[in-house]
Amino acid sequence: MLKDIKQPKLEGVALAISREKDELNKDVFFAYLINLQDKELENVLIRSNGYGEKDGEKIQTTELRRFYDDVPAKSHLKIEPILEEALSLSNQYWVSFYVDKTLYDRKFVFVEGSVSEANFVQLPLIGEEGVLIK
Repeated sequence: MLKDIKQPKLEGVALAISREKDELNKDVFFAYLINLQDKELENVLIRSNGYGEKDGEKIQTTELRRFYDDVPAKSHLKIEPILEEALSLSNQYWVSFYVDKTLYDRKFVFVEGSVSEANFVQLPLIGEEGVLIK
């Protein structure tokens, strides 16, 4: 029965982590949702958390939930700041939304160590460099 359920393929939506400078010229990291589609995303729910190991102990951050009525076509949304210490963990984002009354759902995971300058690309629609998952 599960094989009979259509799972629509998610294209044109990405998640990014960008490094920016604050007013004291210190590095600050932010997570962004990027809508590359020509259609608006509606009823957007984003769940985020971090997990991993540090000094041999398992660590899991608190799960945060955010809801947005819509994300316009060809736009981006700044989701949250990320503490630099959290970049040593895997950072997971579950994103659910509707496009034309069809529900889409996807998990984006920035594995520990992946947010590094070696993985930076030019982020579409944002104009900054960062790590992108399409």
